[in-house]
Amino acid sequence: MLELFSSRRYRDCAGSNRRDFLKAGTLGLGTMGLGALSLPGLLQARAEAAASNRAVKDTSVVWLWLGGGATHVETFDPKMSAPEEYRSATGEVATNLTGVTIGGTLPKIASVADKMAFVRSFAHTNSGHAGGTHYVMTGYDNRKVDNGGVPDRPGYGSILSRVRGSNHPVTGMPAYVRMGQIRQGDGPAFLGPAYGPFDQEGQARKNMNLSVPEERMADRRNLLTTLDSANRKVSTSQDMAGKTKFEQQAFDLMFGAASQAFDISKESSKTREKYGSDLGKQMLTARRLCEAGCGFVTIAYGGWDMHGNIERSMKQRSPQLDQAVSAFVEDIYQRGLNEKILLVISGEFGRTPRINKNAGRDHWAPLSTLALAGGGLKMGQVVGESAPKVDVPGTAPIRPQDLMATIFHVLGIDPQVQFMNPAGRPVYMLDKGKPIAELV
Repeated sequence: MLELFSSRRYRDCAGSNRRDFLKAGTLGLGTMGLGALSLPGLLQARAEAAASNRAVKDTSVVWLWLGGGATHVETFDPKMSAPEEYRSATGEVATNLTGVTIGGTLPKIASVADKMAFVRSFAHTNSGHAGGTHYVMTGYDNRKVDNGGVPDRPGYGSILSRVRGSNHPVTGMPAYVRMGQIRQGDGPAFLGPAYGPFDQEGQARKNMNLSVPEERMADRRNLLTTLDSANRKVSTSQDMAGKTKFEQQAFDLMFGAASQAFDISKESSKTREKYGSDLGKQMLTARRLCEAGCGFVTIAYGGWDMHGNIERSMKQRSPQLDQAVSAFVEDIYQRGLNEKILLVISGEFGRTPRINKNAGRDHWAPLSTLALAGGGLKMGQVVGESAPKVDVPGTAPIRPQDLMATIFHVLGIDPQVQFMNPAGRPVYMLDKGKPIAELV
């Protein structure tokens, strides 16, 4: 039968199942008790749990992580009015917003700027790769992680998974999916592994592929239906209908939204071509996952630690970013998904404002890269501004906790939500951040 594929027992039907949840090669669809770990039973438990809890927003976040620390100058704040050694080494390109330019290697993103918000006053205080990642992706600084320490706060995707339940109550889609690991920032920390990300590259994803032909699966389902009809003892026709519904959901899961969402071959060739290869494929998949009920997707696109020859490096790294982001933004707006899906683009920090002796830029947390699109927020604007030498915010800084509060706002997470830490004490997930005022 279709079982939860896990090294540990499924223990909490309200949300704490393990990520590796589909073992498709031995499908059986009889309705069984939760002790047998059947998917129909799981779906029924999820539906009952969802009915007993308050409604949650059907919104999603796609976080595009520019690992290594993307330069804020050559991406979204070229500052051509600054001295030559500070301004963008790749020049600038005009956007479709009056008077707004961005880095010269991002012309396609410039063409959808009216559907985006570029935050030019995002800042924090940790210029280490691990520490900066932890800070931006959890809302909390942790200096120990740069010296081998473990993350002590959960990432946003894990928080969402804990709030909503780790799988969609109807489709079975994981609440939190990652494409490429973002070390020190994308894990569940003290929330526990049940709320960690479903790895799109991992074994669990492979287990969603059927090991027998669909025709044989249909025959097996028909046989099971016949046997169940003959053997079940049900008290009412309504009870039978309810059981049949969850069995149908379990079967549909294998051929429906949850499994097929990962298959971009279902998209038209025109759409696939528009997104492009590699990163584009991941972002197209992310859109499909969100449509199927996933609440949080992280995409790791590294290579931004540009200590030398930043002009050449930007010209090499930008084309995929430019094509994939512009395609994604246009796509969610054309499909009317911009109210439901928020795109966040960031890295662990920005780069030093002054070009170094190797024609590159070094680590710099006092001003960082941040851009957003969709999520029902107010787009088509620049939020905040940098100082004349693009080194620090020239307006009130926007901190990681403010980004965190904005994400909570989009996802419908209570800003006062608390969970138990390892010491058994309730801990607020969000301390003092407030949603970015210009966006909400």
